[in-house]
Amino acid sequence: MSKLLDPIPHHHSYGVLRHYATVLMATAPKKQETPAIREQRSLLRGINLRQNANAISPVAFNARRDFLVTAYESGQFLKAPEKKGEAAPNPMSDPAAMDGMMGMMKGNMMMMVPQTLIMGWINAFFSGFVVIRLPFPLTIKFKSMLQAGVATKDMDPQWMSSISWYVLCIFGLQSVFNYLLGSDNAASQTAQQMGQMGPGAGANMFGPGVDPDKQFQGEAENLSVLAHYYTLAGVEERLLKSLS
Repeated sequence: MSKLLDPIPHHHSYGVLRHYATVLMATAPKKQETPAIREQRSLLRGINLRQNANAISPVAFNARRDFLVTAYESGQFLKAPEKKGEAAPNPMSDPAAMDGMMGMMKGNMMMMVPQTLIMGWINAFFSGFVVIRLPFPLTIKFKSMLQAGVATKDMDPQWMSSISWYVLCIFGLQSVFNYLLGSDNAASQTAQQMGQMGPGAGANMFGPGVDPDKQFQGEAENLSVLAHYYTLAGVEERLLKSLS
Protein backbone atom coordinates (compact mmCIF):
# COMPACT_ATOMS: atom_id res chain seq x y z
CA MET A 1 0.00 0.00 0.00
CA SER A 2 2.84 2.40 0.80
CA LYS A 3 4.27 1.93 -2.70
CA LEU A 4 0.89 2.73 -4.24
CA LEU A 5 0.48 5.81 -2.12
CA ASP A 6 3.98 7.14 -2.75
CA PRO A 7 3.72 9.41 -5.84
CA ILE A 8 7.46 10.12 -6.18
CA PRO A 9 8.41 7.18 -8.46
CA HIS A 10 5.19 7.53 -10.44
CA HIS A 11 5.63 11.25 -11.01
CA HIS A 12 9.35 10.83 -11.67
CA SER A 13 8.68 8.26 -14.42
CA TYR A 14 5.84 10.36 -15.77
CA GLY A 15 8.07 13.44 -16.01
CA VAL A 16 10.82 11.56 -17.88
CA LEU A 17 8.29 10.00 -20.27
CA ARG A 18 6.64 13.39 -20.82
CA HIS A 19 10.00 14.92 -21.70
CA TYR A 20 10.81 12.36 -24.38
CA ALA A 21 7.23 12.31 -25.71
CA THR A 22 7.31 16.09 -26.06
CA VAL A 23 10.66 15.91 -27.84
CA LEU A 24 9.30 13.32 -30.29
CA MET A 25 6.12 15.29 -30.98
CA ALA A 26 7.88 18.63 -31.36
CA THR A 27 8.16 19.93 -34.90
CA ALA A 28 11.46 21.22 -36.20
CA PRO A 29 11.60 25.03 -36.04
CA LYS A 30 11.45 26.76 -39.36
CA LYS A 31 14.48 28.71 -40.50
CA GLN A 32 14.01 32.44 -39.97
CA GLU A 33 15.03 34.93 -42.60
CA THR A 34 17.72 37.50 -41.92
CA PRO A 35 15.34 40.54 -41.86
CA ALA A 36 13.14 38.84 -39.25
CA ILE A 37 16.14 38.04 -37.03
CA ARG A 38 17.44 41.61 -37.38
CA GLU A 39 14.01 42.95 -36.43
CA GLN A 40 13.96 40.96 -33.20
CA ARG A 41 17.58 41.61 -32.24
CA SER A 42 17.23 45.34 -32.92
CA LEU A 43 14.44 45.66 -30.38
CA LEU A 44 16.53 43.69 -27.89
CA ARG A 45 19.33 46.21 -28.39
CA GLY A 46 17.08 48.99 -27.15
CA ILE A 47 15.87 46.96 -24.20
CA ASN A 48 19.41 46.02 -23.18
CA LEU A 49 20.57 49.64 -23.53
CA ARG A 50 17.74 50.84 -21.32
CA GLN A 51 18.39 48.20 -18.66
CA ASN A 52 22.18 48.73 -18.58
CA ALA A 53 22.32 52.45 -19.35
CA ASN A 54 24.05 53.41 -16.11
CA ALA A 55 27.03 51.16 -16.88
CA ILE A 56 28.27 53.30 -19.81
CA SER A 57 29.41 56.88 -20.03
CA PRO A 58 27.01 59.70 -21.01
CA VAL A 59 28.74 60.16 -24.37
CA ALA A 60 28.38 56.48 -25.28
CA PHE A 61 24.81 56.36 -24.01
CA ASN A 62 23.71 59.45 -25.93
CA ALA A 63 25.27 58.15 -29.17
CA ARG A 64 23.55 54.77 -28.85
CA ARG A 65 20.23 56.29 -27.80
CA ASP A 66 20.14 58.82 -30.65
CA PHE A 67 20.96 56.13 -33.22
CA LEU A 68 18.35 53.66 -31.95
CA VAL A 69 15.60 56.25 -31.49
CA THR A 70 16.10 57.56 -35.02
CA ALA A 71 16.13 54.04 -36.45
CA TYR A 72 13.07 52.97 -34.48
CA GLU A 73 11.01 55.99 -35.50
CA SER A 74 11.95 55.69 -39.17
CA GLY A 75 11.30 51.94 -39.33
CA GLN A 76 14.86 51.14 -40.37
CA PHE A 77 14.87 47.73 -38.64
CA LEU A 78 11.49 46.53 -39.91
CA LYS A 79 11.62 43.40 -42.03
CA ALA A 80 8.87 44.87 -44.22
CA PRO A 81 9.25 48.69 -44.16
CA GLU A 82 6.62 49.06 -46.89
CA LYS A 83 3.97 47.74 -44.46
CA LYS A 84 4.71 50.34 -41.80
CA GLY A 85 1.49 51.78 -40.39
CA GLU A 86 -0.70 48.95 -41.64
CA ALA A 87 -2.83 46.90 -39.28
CA ALA A 88 -1.34 43.72 -37.87
CA PRO A 89 -2.24 40.66 -39.97
CA ASN A 90 -4.76 38.14 -38.71
CA PRO A 91 -2.80 35.44 -36.84
CA MET A 92 -5.29 32.79 -38.00
CA SER A 93 -4.19 33.35 -41.59
CA ASP A 94 -0.47 33.08 -40.83
CA PRO A 95 0.88 29.50 -41.24
CA ALA A 96 3.79 30.21 -38.91
CA ALA A 97 1.44 31.48 -36.20
CA MET A 98 -0.77 28.41 -36.62
CA ASP A 99 2.25 26.13 -36.24
CA GLY A 100 3.25 27.95 -33.07
CA MET A 101 -0.23 27.62 -31.59
CA MET A 102 -0.35 23.92 -32.47
CA GLY A 103 3.01 23.38 -30.77
CA MET A 104 1.73 25.17 -27.66
CA MET A 105 -1.41 23.03 -27.66
CA LYS A 106 0.70 19.86 -27.89
CA GLY A 107 2.84 20.98 -24.96
CA ASN A 108 -0.21 21.80 -22.84
CA MET A 109 -1.78 18.46 -23.71
CA MET A 110 1.36 16.54 -22.74
CA MET A 111 1.52 18.40 -19.43
CA MET A 112 -2.10 18.70 -18.33
CA VAL A 113 -3.85 15.54 -19.52
CA PRO A 114 -1.64 12.91 -17.79
CA GLN A 115 -1.29 15.08 -14.71
CA THR A 116 -5.07 15.48 -14.44
CA LEU A 117 -5.57 11.72 -14.83
CA ILE A 118 -3.02 10.91 -12.12
CA MET A 119 -4.53 13.50 -9.78
CA GLY A 120 -8.00 12.10 -10.40
CA TRP A 121 -6.74 8.55 -9.77
CA ILE A 122 -5.19 9.53 -6.44
CA ASN A 123 -8.25 11.55 -5.45
CA ALA A 124 -10.61 8.66 -6.29
CA PHE A 125 -8.77 5.78 -4.61
CA PHE A 126 -6.65 7.43 -1.89
CA SER A 127 -8.71 10.44 -0.80
CA GLY A 128 -8.37 10.86 2.95
CA PHE A 129 -5.17 8.78 3.27
CA VAL A 130 -2.26 10.13 5.33
CA VAL A 131 1.07 9.07 3.85
CA ILE A 132 3.91 10.90 5.58
CA ARG A 133 4.84 12.85 8.66
CA LEU A 134 7.19 15.79 8.22
CA PRO A 135 10.25 15.72 10.51
CA PHE A 136 9.78 19.32 11.68
CA PRO A 137 6.92 21.11 13.48
CA LEU A 138 4.52 23.39 11.61
CA THR A 139 1.91 25.92 12.61
CA ILE A 140 -1.81 25.45 12.18
CA LYS A 141 -1.80 27.70 9.07
CA PHE A 142 -0.16 24.90 7.05
CA LYS A 143 -2.98 22.47 7.86
CA SER A 144 -5.21 23.39 4.90
CA MET A 145 -2.28 23.21 2.49
CA LEU A 146 -0.79 19.89 3.69
CA GLN A 147 -3.94 17.99 4.60
CA ALA A 148 -6.12 18.39 1.52
CA GLY A 149 -8.87 15.76 1.47
CA VAL A 150 -8.58 14.99 5.19
CA ALA A 151 -11.45 16.50 7.19
CA THR A 152 -9.90 16.20 10.66
CA LYS A 153 -9.50 19.30 12.80
CA ASP A 154 -7.42 17.72 15.59
CA MET A 155 -4.68 16.15 13.42
CA ASP A 156 -1.17 17.55 13.82
CA PRO A 157 -0.12 19.75 10.82
CA GLN A 158 3.02 17.61 10.44
CA TRP A 159 0.94 14.84 8.84
CA MET A 160 0.45 15.15 5.08
CA SER A 161 -2.32 13.69 2.93
CA SER A 162 -1.78 11.81 -0.32
CA ILE A 163 -3.09 14.62 -2.53
CA SER A 164 -0.94 17.27 -0.83
CA TRP A 165 2.11 15.00 -1.04
CA TYR A 166 1.56 14.51 -4.77
CA VAL A 167 1.23 18.26 -5.39
CA LEU A 168 4.40 18.85 -3.39
CA CYS A 169 6.25 16.28 -5.50
CA ILE A 170 5.14 18.00 -8.72
CA PHE A 171 7.11 21.13 -7.81
CA GLY A 172 9.79 19.49 -5.67
CA LEU A 173 11.11 17.20 -8.42
CA GLN A 174 12.04 20.02 -10.81
CA SER A 175 15.67 19.90 -9.65
CA VAL A 176 15.73 16.14 -10.25
CA PHE A 177 14.48 16.63 -13.82
CA ASN A 178 17.08 19.34 -14.35
CA TYR A 179 19.81 16.96 -13.17
CA LEU A 180 18.68 14.01 -15.29
CA LEU A 181 17.43 15.78 -18.42
CA GLY A 182 19.18 19.15 -18.36
CA SER A 183 17.89 22.59 -17.48
CA ASP A 184 16.05 23.00 -20.79
CA ASN A 185 13.78 19.97 -20.51
CA ALA A 186 10.14 19.47 -21.38
CA ALA A 187 9.37 18.17 -17.88
CA SER A 188 10.14 21.54 -16.31
CA GLN A 189 6.86 23.31 -15.63
CA THR A 190 8.69 26.53 -14.81
CA ALA A 191 10.19 26.74 -18.29
CA GLN A 192 6.82 26.05 -19.90
CA GLN A 193 5.12 28.73 -17.83
CA MET A 194 7.79 31.26 -18.72
CA GLY A 195 7.43 30.37 -22.37
CA GLN A 196 3.68 31.03 -22.20
CA MET A 197 3.83 34.39 -20.43
CA GLY A 198 3.70 36.32 -23.68
CA PRO A 199 5.52 37.25 -26.85
CA GLY A 200 7.99 39.41 -24.96
CA ALA A 201 9.00 36.66 -22.57
CA GLY A 202 11.06 34.68 -25.05
CA ALA A 203 13.38 35.29 -27.98
CA ASN A 204 10.44 35.91 -30.33
CA MET A 205 9.47 39.46 -29.44
CA PHE A 206 6.77 39.72 -32.10
CA GLY A 207 4.09 37.10 -31.61
CA PRO A 208 0.95 36.64 -33.70
CA GLY A 209 -1.08 39.84 -33.98
CA VAL A 210 1.70 42.09 -32.63
CA ASP A 211 2.65 45.13 -34.69
CA PRO A 212 6.48 45.45 -34.79
CA ASP A 213 6.30 49.15 -35.62
CA LYS A 214 4.32 49.88 -32.44
CA GLN A 215 6.90 47.93 -30.46
CA PHE A 216 9.69 50.03 -31.95
CA GLN A 217 7.81 53.28 -31.38
CA GLY A 218 7.18 52.38 -27.75
CA GLU A 219 10.83 51.48 -27.17
CA ALA A 220 11.91 54.73 -28.83
CA GLU A 221 9.73 56.66 -26.39
CA ASN A 222 11.14 54.72 -23.45
CA LEU A 223 14.70 55.56 -24.49
CA SER A 224 13.86 59.22 -25.09
CA VAL A 225 12.52 59.80 -21.57
CA LEU A 226 15.12 57.67 -19.79
CA ALA A 227 17.10 59.56 -17.14
CA HIS A 228 20.73 58.50 -17.42
CA TYR A 229 23.03 58.38 -14.41
CA TYR A 230 26.57 57.15 -14.90
CA THR A 231 27.55 54.77 -12.13
CA LEU A 232 31.23 55.72 -12.26
CA ALA A 233 30.62 59.47 -12.19
CA GLY A 234 32.79 60.95 -9.43
CA VAL A 235 34.10 57.54 -8.40
CA GLU A 236 37.55 58.95 -7.58
CA GLU A 237 36.14 61.47 -5.11
CA ARG A 238 33.87 58.86 -3.54
CA LEU A 239 36.78 56.43 -3.16
CA LEU A 240 39.03 59.00 -1.54
CA LYS A 241 36.21 60.11 0.74
CA SER A 242 35.55 56.55 1.88
CA LEU A 243 39.25 55.94 2.56
CA SER A 244 39.66 59.14 4.53
